[in-house]
Amino acid sequence: MNAAPAEPLALTAQSLRDWPLPAPDAGGDKEARGQVLVVAGSREMPGAALLAARAALRAGAGKLSMAVPQCIAQGLALQMPEARVIALPETAEGGLAADGAQELAAVAGKASAVLVGPGMQHGAATCAFVAVALPLCAQATVVLDALAMDIVRAGSRFTQPVVLTPHAGEMAGLLDIPKDEILAAPARHALAAARRWQAVVALKGATTCIAAADGRAWQHSCTVPGLGTSGSGDVLAGALAGLAAQGVPAEQAAAWAVAAHAQAGSRLARRHGTLGYLASEICDALPAALHRLAQHPRGNAVCRTHA
Repeated sequence: MNAAPAEPLALTAQSLRDWPLPAPDAGGDKEARGQVLVVAGSREMPGAALLAARAALRAGAGKLSMAVPQCIAQGLALQMPEARVIALPETAEGGLAADGAQELAAVAGKASAVLVGPGMQHGAATCAFVAVALPLCAQATVVLDALAMDIVRAGSRFTQPVVLTPHAGEMAGLLDIPKDEILAAPARHALAAARRWQAVVALKGATTCIAAADGRAWQHSCTVPGLGTSGSGDVLAGALAGLAAQGVPAEQAAAWAVAAHAQAGSRLARRHGTLGYLASEICDALPAALHRLAQHPRGNAVCRTHA
């Protein structure tokens, strides 16, 4: 991990406005805003799939498909009437069966973004599933979250657009180094990992470092303690996938998702207090946060607590 990092560009309201998201086609339909496939959930954590899927639509994706374990498919279909829900076979331990990934071939081939990982359990089964699923998503931007990121432990170097979304503890595990080392130099480790895996890496924290394999790097700082709540990362991953589904490049989708997620949390904190708001509320605040970032008149920091 000796690569010298680029100086990360601070993500402020002004720098984001200088890097705008594509304007929606006033005459376009849902097909024009892309299709997102969310592969997520488990018997014990069905809500992660729901949060990620809702966030993808809240970020503007036009069409949504969900692929989830068979045991939770019917319940999620009722909770998410906007989605096509595909029930996948499970292993005896409750992970997704690797051979079930082939059932995604048709929908994955049409998706412009695919998110894999939120709420999935049993690491070995998840890695086996991801190994089969990735070639089916060759035309899509793939977002790997939670246990799905463990695929890089096998030395994966991606040949398609991939975004990984680890927090410091997950990054330490993926790189097999102490967490304190990650926290001491997050930008350096994010960039080294991005080059190593040939991927975009969004290393999450109060300061989130985003790095691309070509050496570009961005940094977003915002102290919003309430964002550290169960399901918040699922919302961020879903928002990222929802932006990527609209044709936004992987690194730009990561930057805007991180900033909008923080903006949503900051506004909820002002409304409800420092702690206690829910990940589902962060999700529902995303459209207004994205709109505010796009329209912001000044170059101050994205998060008001750092303005």
